[in-house]
Amino acid sequence: MAMSRSKRIGFGIALPQVFVPGSIDTSMVSYFVTRAEALGFESFWVQERIIGGVDSLEPLNLLSYVAALTNTAKLGTSVLIPSTRNPVMLAKELTTLDHLSNGRLIVGIGLGGRVEQYHLFGAPPDRRVAYFLESIRVMQSLWQQPEAKFEGIYWTLSGEKMNPKPLQKPHPPIWIGGTHPNALKRSARYGSGWMGNGNSSTEQFKVQRNNLVRALEEQGTDPETFPVSKRVYIAVDDDEVKAKRRMADYFGQHYGVAPERVEEVTITGNPTKCVQGLMEIIESGAGMLLLNPAFDYQEQMETLAQEVIPHLEP
Repeated sequence: MAMSRSKRIGFGIALPQVFVPGSIDTSMVSYFVTRAEALGFESFWVQERIIGGVDSLEPLNLLSYVAALTNTAKLGTSVLIPSTRNPVMLAKELTTLDHLSNGRLIVGIGLGGRVEQYHLFGAPPDRRVAYFLESIRVMQSLWQQPEAKFEGIYWTLSGEKMNPKPLQKPHPPIWIGGTHPNALKRSARYGSGWMGNGNSSTEQFKVQRNNLVRALEEQGTDPETFPVSKRVYIAVDDDEVKAKRRMADYFGQHYGVAPERVEEVTITGNPTKCVQGLMEIIESGAGMLLLNPAFDYQEQMETLAQEVIPHLEP
């Protein structure tokens, strides 16, 4: 089930969103996105991080800022957690962002893993799948129906109007993240694309992608028409020992991941080794790589664009 290398690969990059305490630098973000677009990165991505001990910018506000600074790059969330947001308000926020970006929005969503925080947002931790799916249906109803009608367990719409409708029709593409076989079935059934987890190894990603293909085929969807992406934490450095140490420090600080696990799910080393690691992911079925430097954002962006990506394009 490997993807043909004749198919063009897309390259996106994670935006600087997490900062050393007290060092949020919007001028750096501005330079980063304008330079990244000039270098040919096709999409910019943010992730959900509301509660935590690090300085992190809220994703939709950050994308709105970036929309005003860019012209062509797609703007994506990888991923939002609808279960921690009101779906009516989220539908309005995403519609606004779709217009501000002139139709460049990709809505990546997922269940999320921090169930212990759900009570902070009024979401039920014991029925999060039902809550998640209902959130999608509420947003789609508001986006597509002149007078939205929907009756669910958690929300009821009785002819409410929400205007304007999204610029993209019928609404911005919804890419659903997840790794469990049931999550992959949800991606196939309710999404228009799948987002591979940055905490999955290449071998795990291959298995997950194959499960997705089976789910798509079972419902009569051509897998070749269904976008598949993979977040890749990467550090390009001739000093591989230093790169691995810095990557382990990042994962330990932000996710509490053991160093040996970090090596399984990241790519580090000189440009040649990074090309090899990324090629394995592409050959496992990724059609878009979301490249995620964990530090030295600007230097990594330049190196990826000039010394890595040119060797991955067919």
